Amino acid sequence: MTNVINTLTISGSPVPVYPGKLMPNWIEAAQNKGYDIVARIIDRLHLALRCHHCGELIKVRLYTLMSAQPLCSACVRKQWILTAQAAGLTYLYRCHDDRHYAIYQAQCGHKIRRQFEFVERVAAGKTDLRCNVCHKDSEMREAAKRGWELLGPDPESDPNYRHYRHSDCGHEQRIARANLQTDRICCGGCGEQWPAAPSYLYAMRFTLPTSRELVKLGYSNNPESRLRHQLLRDADMPCEILRKVSVTSGQLAIRLEKRLHKKLRESFPDAVVPHAVFADQIKVKSEIYDIAMTPVILAELDALAEPTSVSAS
Repeated sequence: MTNVINTLTISGSPVPVYPGKLMPNWIEAAQNKGYDIVARIIDRLHLALRCHHCGELIKVRLYTLMSAQPLCSACVRKQWILTAQAAGLTYLYRCHDDRHYAIYQAQCGHKIRRQFEFVERVAAGKTDLRCNVCHKDSEMREAAKRGWELLGPDPESDPNYRHYRHSDCGHEQRIARANLQTDRICCGGCGEQWPAAPSYLYAMRFTLPTSRELVKLGYSNNPESRLRHQLLRDADMPCEILRKVSVTSGQLAIRLEKRLHKKLRESFPDAVVPHAVFADQIKVKSEIYDIAMTPVILAELDALAEPTSVSAS
């Protein structure tokens, strides 16, 4: 006579039933944790449990039942589905390479890969969700509208910048996406704005809430706009432009500025103010010196004001 091995179907797969008694303390532990023990399975170390909430069978190690709270995979999956719906997504399946991620279908029809925790925050309204495919298409369209081709992310890994190619001349450069959106851009290959247009070297004074005074050396084609609209975190912070020197082009201005900063850092290293001192007040990471450097910086700018000095390369 042929022996028949009984099986149970768990998660769509047949699992062999293992002969043996069910101990009373096992049954009690399962009841307390929301399950009924259906049978011993596979070997002496595994059990089949039926969930009180959804009625599905799950496979659990005996040790897990006795030492922890078993999770019903069907209930967990149902929660993933409901959370996805609350986030405006359709849950498809769990990622095979990382248990913290799943594949979802966005409302646009594209598939996206996101962390379960991230989708929970979207469902709770704590963050926004975007489709990377649609977002890239949007960025490509906005670049084309301005005469540029989006090549990819910033080569220097700044999330605020992208790598573009100018449609007119083929020149490639980094551009802040915000500048592209507001058309505050110029091609470094064929443009006639900051690289070729007149610019300024400037010195600015800032007074921090601590009453400490600082001086900044920099360049801009519009120092007043840079001071009021780009540098200040607090519009009420006392500040002023001490001096500005006209330079024939933006390209020359940046070369002169770099040369001056190198000279100042090498000659007066103790005068360089750490970023932490002004980070909450001024939106730059460097180029700030102690106020005692003001006469030195103004003297350097005065020297550059000579026509022969400013036009030199």
